[in-house]
Amino acid sequence: MSEDNRANLLGSYLRARRALVTPAQAGLPAGANRRVPGLRREEVAMLAGISGDYYLRLERGRDNNPSPQVLESLARVLHLDELEQEYLLGLAASRPRPRRRRKPERVPARLHQLLASVQVPAFVEGRAFDVLASNRLAVALSPRLQPGYNRLRSLILDPEEQAFQHDWARSAEGFVAAFRKSIGDDIDDPRFVELVGELALSSERFRTLWARHDVRGLDGGTTTVNHPVVGELRLHRDKLPVDDLILVLYYADQGSESDEKLRLLASMAQTTPLRRRA
Repeated sequence: MSEDNRANLLGSYLRARRALVTPAQAGLPAGANRRVPGLRREEVAMLAGISGDYYLRLERGRDNNPSPQVLESLARVLHLDELEQEYLLGLAASRPRPRRRRKPERVPARLHQLLASVQVPAFVEGRAFDVLASNRLAVALSPRLQPGYNRLRSLILDPEEQAFQHDWARSAEGFVAAFRKSIGDDIDDPRFVELVGELALSSERFRTLWARHDVRGLDGGTTTVNHPVVGELRLHRDKLPVDDLILVLYYADQGSESDEKLRLLASMAQTTPLRRRA
């Protein structure tokens, strides 16, 4: 992450988002000599009802105190949804502060007991999507759901995880956007810096998605995965906050084919030793 991006998160976000809005979406003629993929600065300023000079100062980090009204106007022009607008307001509200020393992420004993008792794939993840604890059925579902793995790293760099995902492209978009939301303005956190640096060096797809500055919540929902032994599984996913950690549960509709396959995996997990990460 460049020093410019560290010092000017708001400007970086505005530049990335205006590049994604086409003139047609904004109700403007495209023109023959357009050299930018999205809107020009002066077009954003005009549509938001602010001066071009003031918008330029915002993008260049020379004004760090825009009013909520200005930000709401920019959110409207940039077609931001509610979550993205909240993220934009958060960036503008950020102020220089002493670097926080975060406590190590530790899974309390009660969560280990819960993981051992539930009869569905379950694991605990941290803010950077590091897997901190998991039960045997989660590992039977995917060996990359055991402690020591990072879910985003696996998704971007591991061919087995890419094959596991029914729609890898969509999953990658969602995970990268959720990772940026998790970071927020805490861009100096060593774990985030390490992970972003590794993925940016190793994956062109990650670099492309990261440059979009998408933000999204990676909440509950339904997903489809391709298990190498039992085949396709349609699973619901719930994410439950516990202290500063997230408990993730996967389960199928009762009596469904996917439910039967999970039962088969559970039976196999009782006799199959865990594959430890090298």
